[in-house]
Amino acid sequence: MNRDLNEVEITIFDTETTGLDPAGGDRIVEIAAIRFKGKDKLATFQSLINPDRKISEAAFAVNKISDEMLKGAPRIPEVMPKFLEFIKGSCLCSYNAGFDLEFLNNELKVMGKDGLKDIVVVDILKMARRMLPGQERYALWFVADKLGIRLKQEHRAFSDVEMTVEVFERLKEIMERKGILDFASFSRLFGIEPYFLDNLNSQRISEIQEAIGLGVHIQIKYLSVSGAAVTEREVMPKEIKQENGRSYLVGYCCLKKEERTFRVDGILHLEVI
Repeated sequence: MNRDLNEVEITIFDTETTGLDPAGGDRIVEIAAIRFKGKDKLATFQSLINPDRKISEAAFAVNKISDEMLKGAPRIPEVMPKFLEFIKGSCLCSYNAGFDLEFLNNELKVMGKDGLKDIVVVDILKMARRMLPGQERYALWFVADKLGIRLKQEHRAFSDVEMTVEVFERLKEIMERKGILDFASFSRLFGIEPYFLDNLNSQRISEIQEAIGLGVHIQIKYLSVSGAAVTEREVMPKEIKQENGRSYLVGYCCLKKEERTFRVDGILHLEVI
């Protein structure tokens, strides 16, 4: 897991849909993806999908995909196996990944299959919020503009993927300047798959609880939530607390010389000293 991020194959994907509610019957009408490693583009994927239902007026107003365009398109049982093969062995990323992942898992359910598992899913929206705190909004086009990317968001799957790749690259450069270079930290900070994240946080909490039990200090590398600054801290850990579904370390910070609270998912590295 502790690999350099540039050594990991990444797939950024996007979907266009008939509406916003997969539980209410909305379906995917287009899916696209780019797979790359470091700076090297490895492959692309793109397909319209016949959803066997009408596209809502609201969806058509955004993506301009008409029912007529989808008449001859393949259906999801034909497209999904090819897409799953395309993403196999990669880290799957999307902008507002929870939305796209919900639609993917719903399509798998419709096919009588289990949802995606054994794959790391990362939300680039979450990445933008952590690396660019304090923005007035976090729509893809707005973040792209803030990062100096002059592409127009067309709300078609492949063009949105291309924009997301550009945003990802700029955000990764910010990460690298902060010394966040490894895949483990990247996954912990921006991943959304609950089982995977619970395992990572449980390992971190176990290390902290061991230090509390021994009555010793820990050295942590920490990404702050408010300013996205990365600092090295020596902390005398006191307790782990849960609040609003998150885990926090409470302890005496030797740098600030007072008790401080740290989000466990912001601890990039921990060493017992």
